[in-house]
Amino acid sequence: MSGNPAVVMRLVASAYSVAEKAGAIVRKVLHSGELGIVEKTGANDLQTLADRLAQQSICASLSRRFPKITIIGEEDLPAEEVKEDLIELGHFDEVLQKNCPEEFRSLKEEELVVWVDPLDGTKEYTEGLLDNVTVLIGIAYGGRAIAGVINQPFYNYQLGAGAVLGRTMWGVLGLGAFGFQLQEVPGDKRIVTTTRSHSNKVVTDCVNAMEPHEVIRVGGAGNKIIQLVEGRASAYVFASPGCKKWDTCAPEAILHAVGGKLTDMHGNAYRYDADVQHMNSAGVLAALSNHDYYVSRVPRSVLQALKTD
Repeated sequence: MSGNPAVVMRLVASAYSVAEKAGAIVRKVLHSGELGIVEKTGANDLQTLADRLAQQSICASLSRRFPKITIIGEEDLPAEEVKEDLIELGHFDEVLQKNCPEEFRSLKEEELVVWVDPLDGTKEYTEGLLDNVTVLIGIAYGGRAIAGVINQPFYNYQLGAGAVLGRTMWGVLGLGAFGFQLQEVPGDKRIVTTTRSHSNKVVTDCVNAMEPHEVIRVGGAGNKIIQLVEGRASAYVFASPGCKKWDTCAPEAILHAVGGKLTDMHGNAYRYDADVQHMNSAGVLAALSNHDYYVSRVPRSVLQALKTD
């Protein structure tokens, strides 16, 4: 570790600890039994007390350490004083032991945009499908997702009482990704992961066009990218404008850091500048390998239905 680590590495190291704190908040709210659920736009778009507290924790903690970064969070929360017990000022030392990729060494705080989803998979969280739930902190520079942290608050929960819950993975472009074992689906198998609760005819037609041997329907964009990097799925196919930039920034950075690719259904990259529209209006298509194959299989009807940004 150099005497003065690059800003982006310090930000990732902090985001790691902040994501762990947010994961602990998410677990604590669930165990309290008081989820505080409100509908935002409907029954499939929920917000809980965990979403609100975790976002307050993440945004306030990172802002205190890095006052010049731009932070964009999913939840539209009123400006209010954040309680001190929600603040996390620690950092994960292991990140600082790594060498920052050359192209990011001189970045300044004010050039970085952080996209935050404090609880990805809220609907699944309220239904007890806890392995679908993630905390996402993505870091962008020049419109690209360059680094990301994903915390799974309930990792290992199926092991029952006494299991140590939670894990955190992180990655930086040009450096790699850590906190999990990279695996790929065998080359003769096509397993598609797609939405569990936001399907329609366009989504289904697109999934079928990939000629999958198997389809996995699960919640959470972060969870679906974990399926790709851990060898449970070959492609993430979501031909709908339901996903937002805070859903994909961190997962995209981790996927790209291990050689994968995430685009819209047309094969175009999404941008993560501070002023972009939040909706991923042309869907999400991601794969650890053979991304071009999946793009080539997208039906013309789907491309016409989903206009690129």
